[in-house]
Amino acid sequence: MNTFILLTRLTSKSLASPGALETIEEKVTESIRSECPEVEWVHNFAVLGPYDYLDIFRAPDSETAFKVSTIVRTFGYAHTEVWNAREWSQFKELIRNLPVEEHQ
Repeated sequence: MNTFILLTRLTSKSLASPGALETIEEKVTESIRSECPEVEWVHNFAVLGPYDYLDIFRAPDSETAFKVSTIVRTFGYAHTEVWNAREWSQFKELIRNLPVEEHQ
């Protein structure tokens, strides 16, 4: 399974009331579970900054990650970005065998 980071920025339409956020979340979650049952959620965070949420999930491929992002956007309340991520230990293993070139 590949790890993905989903960054979500809510639109002003979604912020009509605090209760609306939970309702939207329930609908989005239900839709993702139905359409992408192979997705495993790792963490969900509310964050300060240009995005409102940061979610970490695992999916078998980028096509599934695209589907997750698209499902979130189809509700009309958010803009999303998806990044493919690699755990640091896996990244070190990947680069360990790269050829070393001397740079001047």
